[in-house]
Amino acid sequence: MRGWWRELAGLVLPVACVGCGRPRVEWCDACGDELCGDPPRRVRPSPEPSGLPVVYATAPYESAVRAALLAHKERGGLGLAGALGAALASAVRAGAGSRGPDGARAPGGGTGPGPLLLVPVPSARRAVAARGHDPGRRIALAAARELRRTGTPARVVPVLRQGRAVADQSGLGARQRRANLSGALEVVAGGDRLLAGGRVVLVDDLMTTGASLAEAARAIGAQGVVAGGDADGQSGGPRKITGPGTRWAAVVSASPSAFGINPELLASARRYR
Repeated sequence: MRGWWRELAGLVLPVACVGCGRPRVEWCDACGDELCGDPPRRVRPSPEPSGLPVVYATAPYESAVRAALLAHKERGGLGLAGALGAALASAVRAGAGSRGPDGARAPGGGTGPGPLLLVPVPSARRAVAARGHDPGRRIALAAARELRRTGTPARVVPVLRQGRAVADQSGLGARQRRANLSGALEVVAGGDRLLAGGRVVLVDDLMTTGASLAEAARAIGAQGVVAGGDADGQSGGPRKITGPGTRWAAVVSASPSAFGINPELLASARRYR
């Protein structure tokens, strides 16, 4: 009901762009360019947690992009799911088509048989209850629709859940986040069958330290999930995933430092622009 009221209110009340404040539009074209104007890139947090899959992101977590993700997650900006889902879809495509420096397909990518299976990193139940929706899953569903619209078979497979309570991640450092999440996620009963015959890609709205994605990959690998295709995403039939579980992930946004951007220099450049 909370979500319905928010959507109804958005139809009758004046709105402003969450990124720049431009009136009568929730998300303007200029802020859209900030979100999707550049091609997605592979991102790496520092330090990089053990078991982190290859991650692609669309835009640094700053300015209008940060405002949009916070508005969607915490302030009921449900109408932003379409734009954020399209951004996530572009990061998924980047991972699917990626090649290593030697020209070989990147692990987990490729154009092999079977649909793309988008596995959202789950939010805590109490957070979903407080927000009135699951932002990561909502964005994943929008991304799957965008991928199908552009000819890529894809569906959302929410097979991960929290097997134990975890502390609020806000305010925790990289090492503390890894300890907080260690062993916290698990695959639901029957999840291995749901993931059979497709190419698994972990998805989330944001990557900061990479702890959540690394734990999600561990949980899938610990289950011995069956996935279609070989290590290069080519044909070869179902196989047991070993090691980290899945080596491919996509997010809407990541910390500027994960893009190789120095946040202090960026802030300085903005002040004098």
